Formats: sequence, C-alpha cells, structure tokens
Amino acid sequence: MTLHPDLVYQIALTMVPHIGPVQAKILLQHCEAEEIFHAKKHFLEKIDGIGPVRAASITSFKDFSKAEEEIKFIEKFKITPLFISDPNYPQRLLNCYDSPTLLYYRGTAHLNDTKMVALIGTRSSTDYAKQVTEKLVKELAIQKCVIVSGMAFGVDAIAHKSAVKNNTPTVGVLAHGLDQVYPSEHTQLAKEMIKNEGGLLTEFRSKTKPDRHNFPSRNRIVAGMCDATIVIETDIKGGSMITAELANGYNKDVFAIPGKINDTKSTGCNYLIKTNKAVLLTDTDQFLQSMGWLPTANQKKTKKAQRELFIELSPDEKIIVNLLKEKDTISIDEINLQSGLSSSAVAAAILNLELQNVVVSLPGKLYRLS
Repeated sequence: MTLHPDLVYQIALTMVPHIGPVQAKILLQHCEAEEIFHAKKHFLEKIDGIGPVRAASITSFKDFSKAEEEIKFIEKFKITPLFISDPNYPQRLLNCYDSPTLLYYRGTAHLNDTKMVALIGTRSSTDYAKQVTEKLVKELAIQKCVIVSGMAFGVDAIAHKSAVKNNTPTVGVLAHGLDQVYPSEHTQLAKEMIKNEGGLLTEFRSKTKPDRHNFPSRNRIVAGMCDATIVIETDIKGGSMITAELANGYNKDVFAIPGKINDTKSTGCNYLIKTNKAVLLTDTDQFLQSMGWLPTANQKKTKKAQRELFIELSPDEKIIVNLLKEKDTISIDEINLQSGLSSSAVAAAILNLELQNVVVSLPGKLYRLS
C-alpha cells in the first residue's frame, strides 16, 4: 500500500486545536493539507469561518511527531487512511456538513456500495429485537446490502453477527482507535467481520479511548454513510435516537420497528413514528420498495431498452455521464466538484438525463447510470 505523501499533514489537520471537520472542509476549499500548514497567518485568518484564533492555532502547530507515529501504526497494521478527497472515502458522507476529515479503515467491504443500510438499537435488546434484526439482515443479505452498525452490545452486535452468518459484508463504526475493540467481548466478532469481507471504520487515531463524547461523533458516521437507518428498538433517550436525529438532519431515510405502547424499550421507535421522523416498518419488502430497490418488470424492460437506444446528449450531459461511467455511484457534491460546471448547469443536465432514463437518482443525493 502506497501512502499519500501529504498523509502526515492530513493527520495533523485533525489534531489542530479549534479546527474541526467543518473548518477543515472550509480550509481544504482553498488549499491542500500541506499548504494549509505553510500558509501565512494573515492569509488564513481572512478565510470565512477561520479568523485569527483558528489561524493562530494552525500556524503555531508543531506536533507533527504524533502524526508520524500514527503513520507507523497505519503501516504496521495495514490500515487504510481515507482522506476526505480520496475517491474511496465514503462518498455519501460528503453530503453531510460535518463529514470527517480523515477516516481510518481496516477491511475490504466497499464503503461506496450501491446499498448501505444502518441497523441500530438499544444495548439491552429483547428477544423480539433479536428476532426482528436477524430476519431483516437475512433478507437484506439476499439483496446484497452492506450492513452498518456501531459494534455495541445488543442490536448492533446482533446485526453484525447476523451479517457474518448470512455472508453479507458488515462494517462496524468505532468510537475509538483501531488499536482496540470496545467492548472487548467483541474482539472475535471484529475478526470474523473482517474475514467475511467486512470492516472496521473510525475517525479516531490509535490510542484514542472510547470516551463518552466520542459516541455521538461515531453515530453521525453511521447515519451519514448509509442510504437508510433502521431503528430496531430503543427507549426515548437511547443513543440510537441521536443517530436517527442525525440521519434526519442529513435528509436520509429513517425507518423504525413499532413496539408495544407500554414497553419502555420501544418508546423511542414509537416516538419517531408518531412525530413522522421515521417510517413505520413491518417487513423487508416494504423497506426495499420504499428505497426503490425492488424494480418492477416494466422498469427492468425500460432499462434494458434504454441501453439499446441512441440518445444525443448535450456537452454538459456528456461530462456527467462520463463521470458516472467511472464509478458505480456519485454524489451531487462530487459531480459539482469534478465536472467543472456551475451548480445550475449540473442540476439542469441531471434533470434531463433522468427524464431520458439515462441516470437514476438514489437516496442520499447519489446518482448512477440506469
């Protein structure tokens, strides 16, 4: 594995005080990671959203040794660093305003697969939650969905174990570094996930402990990297509620399994449904139909016929089609960035391509060729 020559600066950017993912994204719109650290203070402080305090934090940062230590860890354990500009970075996350600047990945699951589903829920799950989760995963595996969760006890672990059992990739998003597995009881599960073409993903460097405040950050990755989030079972204050709220904020599809009205472990799910923050989910076919993942016979015929038709495309449309040929899916942000077209030109071209059945719109503002 060849590491990016700027990796030490990319890691360092995540370590600068007062510079979070939002500010890092702003800075990267003006220059590359290395250039940020070589820039003059007066240049940095004039950037909207940065100012004198953050500019001073950048220009005074000298602790590159920790970044170099992290690179040694990456090389030793064959970790894959995914900077926000890396084509293998989870592209769905780019639609989130606070997308992580850098991710650390160990595994082989495709993080930009066509169907990514988060299954989440309480740590103290019931037999009902276990049955529902196992059934969902078994049926989603048939549709070749990648299962994403947070490696916690309860629903998370059930989802990961069921995915391994059904030979479908599953990705665990961690609230700590890749030098450990928390809870430690899931160490063997983590190994099985990686062996089963799954993986472990985190934005935290090695030696980062699973502190309480890391979990909401972890949850935003779970919500942001998936097409949809399914809440199996949770009380009204569960961590899963945070993930569901984040998914809603990212304009992602959220589904919830209903429970008894007097069951405290289902109050969260029932609340999400009641407040229209989640769709009431009763079976896998309903979910697949809602997501548009069960094409009808007519749709299949249309797509087949479409491939045989000669369609005359405009220059703008040709640029977008060529971008889509390079990847299975691509986000609207990436199209805007790589096409060199104005956002209005991109919107017009995509609309025409959709009307001609050349391009299909997917959840999470993603597009693919039909």
